[in-house]
Amino acid sequence: MRELAGRARRAGHAISRARGEARAGALEHAAEGLGREGAAVLAANALDLEAARAAGLAPALLDRLALDPARMAAMARSLREVAALADPVGEVVREYRRPNGLVVRRVRIPLGVVLIIYEARPGVTAEAGALCLRSGNAAILRGGSEAARTNRELARVLREGLRSEGLPEDAVQTIPTTDRSALDHLLVLDTLIDLVVPRGGESLVRTVVERSRIPVVKHYKGVCHVYVDRAADPDKAERIAVNAKVQRPGVCNAMETLLVHRGRTADLLPRLGEALRERGVEVRGCPETVRRLPWAVPATEADWPAEYLDLILAVRVVGSLEEAVDHIQTYGSRHTEAIVTEDPAAAREFLDRVHSSVVLVNASTRFNDGGELGLGAEVGISTSPIHCFGPMGLEGLTALKYQVLGDGQVRE
Repeated sequence: MRELAGRARRAGHAISRARGEARAGALEHAAEGLGREGAAVLAANALDLEAARAAGLAPALLDRLALDPARMAAMARSLREVAALADPVGEVVREYRRPNGLVVRRVRIPLGVVLIIYEARPGVTAEAGALCLRSGNAAILRGGSEAARTNRELARVLREGLRSEGLPEDAVQTIPTTDRSALDHLLVLDTLIDLVVPRGGESLVRTVVERSRIPVVKHYKGVCHVYVDRAADPDKAERIAVNAKVQRPGVCNAMETLLVHRGRTADLLPRLGEALRERGVEVRGCPETVRRLPWAVPATEADWPAEYLDLILAVRVVGSLEEAVDHIQTYGSRHTEAIVTEDPAAAREFLDRVHSSVVLVNASTRFNDGGELGLGAEVGISTSPIHCFGPMGLEGLTALKYQVLGDGQVRE
């Protein structure tokens, strides 16, 4: 593992100095390679799926693991979209002159070597590798053992793209063993690896945080809220609540708690409850919710901070926007929160007061996603405001350094 990280460090130095056009070209070549090598990738994926089914992997995980021609095409599009993004390396974010004549610049630079740890999601191999390369970083990719064959094939395509542009292939590496102890060895190499990004369940993230000597991008869970304000439009409220909960209930930006203003419990809460019930959602509600929706299950204190990742929803009636914000700050995970309202003042107050990575007005929580927010893709979503807050795209994979230009000045 030390040798692998050392190769990544050397490759990272080289790729950070490479022209942005060369890094983009490597991704274009890799996108072409996905089409050319698609049969080999799908064959490897079929073997991974066969082994996963035999091991009794859950249907939701099998779905995440599975690739098909449509998903391969989407992966290639994602590589091209990242290649087309503006090169962040070398961007001058700010420049100013001091009274003594010194010119001070803040310039974007790559982080260095990024270790990305994830579960049975081969799409992460392509997207995370692409974002690291485009931002001038080397990537060490540690996917779940369930997808080991698929990940090796995808990494091979990325490495061929690098070679086509004369860039070091070791800027993208997968760990050549499924032995879990390999990860423990990597997590202490703080002189060779600059950042760790774990993507997966809360237990995975907490394990990485506890064992790592390297800074970790934290995202424990997504307890996401939609607050239906007194001034909510009923059609918007229904459309947003249904989409936020039902479209993909097993992802981190799905709504887990619906908050409804007390002034809308008579007309709007029953409508929302029935729309969710028709789609198979189990509602766990506060006493007022259960009174309005007699079929709902009474909620317990454990339901408010719960991340269900399923067709289960906690519903609470609140007396004001302030009470809704207090609930979010108490039970939320700083992931994604939304307000449905036609009152501009309420929208502004919600945006200003809620301290989460993405806060939305009249839109579904499902938009907290790098692709949906115009980042091309993401290596993960950070719920810690240190370094990066929210979807982590190209800018999140860079740091800012100072460049100071003088003309002989000395400090008196």
